[in-house]
Amino acid sequence: MWWSRPVTEANAEPREGIPSEDSARPVEIPALTGETRKAAETIFGDRLPLAERFVEHLATTGIEWGLLGPREVPRLWERHVLNCAVVGDLLPEGALVADVGSGAGLPGLALALARPDCTFILIEPLERRVAWLDMVVEDLELDKVDVIRGRSEQVSENLDVDVVTARAVSALKTLIPLTVPLVKGEGELIAIKGRSAAEEITAAAKVLKKFRMTTPTVEIVGEDLLEEPTTVVRAPIRRR
Repeated sequence: MWWSRPVTEANAEPREGIPSEDSARPVEIPALTGETRKAAETIFGDRLPLAERFVEHLATTGIEWGLLGPREVPRLWERHVLNCAVVGDLLPEGALVADVGSGAGLPGLALALARPDCTFILIEPLERRVAWLDMVVEDLELDKVDVIRGRSEQVSENLDVDVVTARAVSALKTLIPLTVPLVKGEGELIAIKGRSAAEEITAAAKVLKKFRMTTPTVEIVGEDLLEEPTTVVRAPIRRR
């Protein structure tokens, strides 16, 4: 598997707007206690301090830069970081992973912290978000994470990955055409979804047939760790 950095600046979306005054107000960084701490220790191991720094970024600069709303701060650990990181159990050892529409690094950075054996490419079209991701990656010294500015369809020619991940990007029938070209041989799309996962698979029937994909499966991850486990759609990709 390989990838080379494409030049996409001319095709990327324009700069995002300046954050509002409300988003710049100071917020309290959520504490990691009780069962949530136990889950985080299990998922991140000795990289938990890095995960805590990531949450600090989300609760401060993530809000200030407009990547998240202030109301999300109290549930950063449970609803966002752990919800994403627990999916790391599904990644093959040493996989090259492309995270589409990385935004605030969810799930990409959370997975990179949970799975240091894997290499991650974060694909994000918006300039402000790319700058924020670059800043956090540098601060956490994640040398196996790179950030590309562009849309997945713009960069797919230069990529050949094992796994594509996505969260809150689009419905499955739209997501499949955007992500399948990132895999040149055999791989997998892992999309974090909610209660509508099964319905999205049904709605994507024609697209699945077009790309000669077998019916995806719905899996629940983290039932033994999280109060609200994560629902994912796993869609095998075979292009050879």
